[in-house]
Amino acid sequence: MCLAVPGRVLEIGEKDGTRMATVDFGGVQKEVCLEYLPDLQVGEYAIVHVGFALQRLDEESARQTLELFEQLGMLQEEFGDPWEMAAEAVGAPWPFTDDEPAADGAHTEARQEEIPQ
Repeated sequence: MCLAVPGRVLEIGEKDGTRMATVDFGGVQKEVCLEYLPDLQVGEYAIVHVGFALQRLDEESARQTLELFEQLGMLQEEFGDPWEMAAEAVGAPWPFTDDEPAADGAHTEARQEEIPQ
């Protein structure tokens, strides 16, 4: 599921002629396009969806929403490591280590050797 998540603008710059920002989403930082909100400033909050800041948001609303998402586990779902979540879903240990068998009984070390570099 893709959520529109509130985030706080940490830095603003330009990348290939596009106004971009580093945005903090409750501890996770992502690069976000600011073309829809060209007057957004450092320290302000915005609702972000698929990498685009879509709407300015006041700080209190942003914090309440982030807290709610955190309680519901939605921040992990949105920003978590997909490999870790897949391992969790099948009950496999994370992170894998060389001495732990993989779900199919093979060792992770053997699997790593099979992958071409």
